[in-house]
Amino acid sequence: MSNHKSYTGIDHFRFIAALLIITIHTSPLVSYSQTSDFILTRIIARVAVPFFIMTSGFFLISRYTRNNDKLKVFIKNTALIYIIAILIYIPVNIYNNYFTQDNIIPKFLKDLIFDGTFYHLWYLPASILGAVIAWYLVKHFDYKKAFIITIILYLIGLLGDSYYGISDKISVLHSFYSLIFQLSDYTRNGIFFTPVFFVLGGFIADNSCKLSFKKSICGFGISFALMFCEAMILHYFNLQKHDSMYIFLPLSMYFLFHIILHFKGKRLIWLRTLSLIIYIIHPMMIILVRLIAKLFHLQNLFIQNSIMHFLLVCVISIIFGIITTIFFNKYKFKNKKYISNTDRAYIEINLKNLEHNVHILQKVMPCKCQLMAVVKANAYGHGAFEISTHLDKIGVKAFAVATIDEGIRLRKYGIRGEILILGYTDIHRASELKKYNLTQTLIDYEYANALNRQGVNIKAHIKIDTGMHRLGISYKDFNAVKNIFTLKNIKINGIYTHLCCSDSLHPDDITFTRDQINKFYHLIDILKNNGIPIPKLHIQSSFGLMNYPSLKCDYVRVGIALYGVLSSPNNDTVLKLNLRPVLSLKSKVVLIRTIQKGDSVGYSRNFIAPQDSKIAIVPIGYADGFPRNLSCRKNMVRINQQLVPIIGHICMDQLMIDITNAKDIVLGDTVTLIDSELCNNLNAPNIADRANSISNELLCRMGTRLPIVSKY
Repeated sequence: MSNHKSYTGIDHFRFIAALLIITIHTSPLVSYSQTSDFILTRIIARVAVPFFIMTSGFFLISRYTRNNDKLKVFIKNTALIYIIAILIYIPVNIYNNYFTQDNIIPKFLKDLIFDGTFYHLWYLPASILGAVIAWYLVKHFDYKKAFIITIILYLIGLLGDSYYGISDKISVLHSFYSLIFQLSDYTRNGIFFTPVFFVLGGFIADNSCKLSFKKSICGFGISFALMFCEAMILHYFNLQKHDSMYIFLPLSMYFLFHIILHFKGKRLIWLRTLSLIIYIIHPMMIILVRLIAKLFHLQNLFIQNSIMHFLLVCVISIIFGIITTIFFNKYKFKNKKYISNTDRAYIEINLKNLEHNVHILQKVMPCKCQLMAVVKANAYGHGAFEISTHLDKIGVKAFAVATIDEGIRLRKYGIRGEILILGYTDIHRASELKKYNLTQTLIDYEYANALNRQGVNIKAHIKIDTGMHRLGISYKDFNAVKNIFTLKNIKINGIYTHLCCSDSLHPDDITFTRDQINKFYHLIDILKNNGIPIPKLHIQSSFGLMNYPSLKCDYVRVGIALYGVLSSPNNDTVLKLNLRPVLSLKSKVVLIRTIQKGDSVGYSRNFIAPQDSKIAIVPIGYADGFPRNLSCRKNMVRINQQLVPIIGHICMDQLMIDITNAKDIVLGDTVTLIDSELCNNLNAPNIADRANSISNELLCRMGTRLPIVSKY
C-alpha cells in the first residue's frame, strides 16, 4: 500500500451500513407508516450490501496482479467467517427445527452455497462466488467486457427479484426462473447480484481519475432519485418478488462510493471489525430482545413499538460488537509471526515523482509522439510490477522490455498496451509471442526469416544498425529490409535504431549521432519511394530526447530519465529537465557497538579505530546491489539528517558505519543509502560515479531480494 491517508470514509460507512442492515431486518417505521418503512428499508437501506461488496472489490479486484494470492486469502478469510457464523446460529436452527426438514441434505447444500444457513448469511457465500467471478472476468477480459457480462447477469437477477412480476407472466421466463429458484431461493446471490459490484469496486480502485466531490454528489443525487422513482413504481404495481435489486442501484452505488472516497484520514481498523461483528450477530440480538421483552412482559414497548425495537437491537448489537472487538484486537496478534516489508532493508519508490517525470517528458516530446516506457531489468531495479502498473494507470500505453519473459510478466500483471521486446527471443517461442501479444524486435534478416518459418503470426519492429554495430539490419541493406515486409507471418509495426553516443555533447559524438540519424531517415526515404508503407518510427532514448528534441518520431523510448536521474553526474544535456528521482534505498540500525582505540572492524581488518568509537551495523550488503567498492569511507549514509561514513569492507549482507560523532542514534533508526532527492551527495548518479559505474548499472542491481515499498 502507498503511504497516502487511508480511506476513513469507507471505515465510517461500514458502521452506517451495518446499522442499515439492522434496519432492513427490524423495519423501524412499520408501526407508524408502511410507506415510510418501505422507503427506509427497501430503498435507502438497499445501498448497504452493495457498499460492502464494492469495498471488498475496491481492495481485492484489480487488473494489475502478480498472482492469485489476494483472491485466495479473501476466500479463506470469508470462508472462515462463514463457518464461525454457521456455528453461532446452529442452536437457533435447531430450535427452529431446521435440521428436521424433509430432504435436509439438498436443502442444506443449497443454503450453504447460495442462500446462507441463516437468512442474513447469504452475503458470505455470495461474496466468495462473486469475487471469483469478478476476479477472472477482469483478469481475462478487462473491465469493459467484465462489466458487460456482470451487468447482464445482474439484469437476469433483476427479473427474478424486483421485476419478477413481469417475468412471471411470460411462460418461458417463468419456467427459467422456476428452475433457478430450485437452486437458490433468490437471484440476489453470488452469480447474479454481487459480481457487478465487485467489478465496480475494482474499477474505481484502478481508475486514477477519480470523480470530483461535486460531480459525485450530483451523480448520486440524480441516480438515487431515479432509483427512488423506480422502486415506488414497482411497489405501486406490486411487481417485486423481493426488492433487493433495482436498475439504478449500480449507478447510485458508483457515485456514492466516490463520495465516500473523498473522506480520508487515519485508518480505523477497529471500526471495520466492529461493523462485521454487528452484521453477523444482530439477528441473535433480535432474538434476545424478543426473549427479554417476553420474559418481562414488555412486548408493547420493545416489540410492538418498531422504533424502540430497532433502537434496542442496535444498542445491544453495538455493545456486544465493541466488547468483542476489544477482545479480538487484544488477542489477535498473539503468537502471530511478525512480517514487514521494511524490517531489514528495502527500496522505496515515489510514484508521485514517477508521474511528475512522465508529464515533464511528455511536454517536450513532439506532437502525437508517445512515450514508450523502458521497464527492462525489473524497471531498472525499481520494480516492474509497481512501475508498469502505475504507468498504465496514468495513461502510458507502450512499454519496452529486454526479454520475452519480462514481457510475459507484464501481461500477467495486467498490462494491455504494446510491449516491445528489444532483445533476442528464441524462434521456438514464437507461439508465446502470439499468445501474449508481444512485439518482437527483428535483430537481422536471417532471424526474421527463421521466425517467419515458425508459421505463427506475430508483430515485430525492425531494428536498423546505423553505426552501433550491435543488433539490427544494416541501413545499407535496403533489399533485406524491403523483403521483411513481404514475410507472410510477420506484421511490421515499427522501425527503429539506437543512438549509441547521444548522451555526449562532444563535437565528434554529435557528428556521429547526426550521421546515425541521417542514415536512418535516408533508409526510410528509400522505403517510401519504393511504395512500402512506413510503420511507426522511433530513434530517441532518454538522452536522444534531451539532446535531440527536434526529431519527429512516433515513440520515444525513455529509460533512465523516466526514473528521474541521469547516468552520471557529469552528463550535460541540451534540455535541462526538472526530473525527480523515484528510488530511495533504505535500511536501519540493528546493532550499536562501542569499540576501543586500535580495534578492527570487518573483513581484512581494513578499519582500525583511531579512537574509542561507536559503530552501527546496517543489514544490507553487496548481495542487495550496493557496490562493495564503496567500502572503507568511500561513501556516506544518512541517519536523522546526519551523514556518517561506511567503514571496513561492505559484506554480502551487511555493512558497518561510524556513528562516533553523530548524535542521538538509536536502534531502529532509518538509514538512507540512496536518496530520492536530486541535489545531494546520496543520489544515484553520485554514488554510481564513486563506484566507477553509472546510475543504470547501480539501480539495476537493486531488487534481487529487496522488497519494494511504494509511496505517493
